Amino acid sequence: MAQQPINPAQVEKCIKGLDFPADKQEVIEYASQHGATSEIRQALNSLPEKSFDSPVGLTKAIGEMNRSQR
Repeated sequence: MAQQPINPAQVEKCIKGLDFPADKQEVIEYASQHGATSEIRQALNSLPEKSFDSPVGLTKAIGEMNRSQR
């Protein structure tokens, strides 16, 4: 079953206040502690193993992931 596209704005709410750069695991843990739904956590788990320099870099990666799932 294909994963639903994730709204980057929802992710941004969950990572507000996170210090960047942050690696994938830090993003997942922070978002989980700040209201991420199971769908958002699942999407974050699908991100590449890398460090994200900024919220913009993270939402860009989510957008690319959404496009690849179409």
